Amino acid sequence: MAETPSHMRVSDHLLKPVEVRVIQWIVKRLPGWVNSDILTGVGVLGAIVIFFGYWLCRFDQAFLWLASLGFVIHWFGDSLDGSLARFRNRQRPRYGFFIDHTTDTLSMILVFLGIGLSSLAQLSTALLALVSYLCMSILVYLRTCTEGVFEISFHKIGPTEMRLLVIILNTLIFFFGNPHVTLSLGIGRVTVLDIVGYVISIVFLIVYAVSMIRHGIVYARQDSEKLKK
Repeated sequence: MAETPSHMRVSDHLLKPVEVRVIQWIVKRLPGWVNSDILTGVGVLGAIVIFFGYWLCRFDQAFLWLASLGFVIHWFGDSLDGSLARFRNRQRPRYGFFIDHTTDTLSMILVFLGIGLSSLAQLSTALLALVSYLCMSILVYLRTCTEGVFEISFHKIGPTEMRLLVIILNTLIFFFGNPHVTLSLGIGRVTVLDIVGYVISIVFLIVYAVSMIRHGIVYARQDSEKLKK
């Protein structure tokens, strides 16, 4: 059986200095019966809470607080599972990489579907945002395979910053509402959250396209140089 390719984790997000200290403090104090698999399950549980929090907003926008709590639960499980394994020297590189990122995909599907089934945004907007997120995820995984670099932040923004931004957005919507606006070009009547979703999706898709072209040119040059030798 082939060995699992090693890769270098690159994470240079804004909250990293604080987050690392918090995670280290927590993992040192977790009881022995808590393991990485349990924490991965906690992360998925957080995504389920987010789904129901957003879906229940169809009936009362106070459930935005439940969705925000779900993001905190998801952060706890998703950020600590690998950290705990490294702290206890119980890494399982092949299994850990596979389970971590397949459950991440499942979690994000639940999050975006919850938003799309809420009264806060259109389902089409949520699905577009999900597609753009999955494109970015695929880009990260392909770079891991081709370069041995697993980069989880872009321009100082990583998963933790995105969760915090969403929690802030949930809070703003709860207190100030989510008004509808009418856009031209046949888009029609949408909410403010729809507009946020459009902007994020466009940014992600542009980054994906530019990175695809830029890295493709680099890899083509590198492979051509090898063929000449």
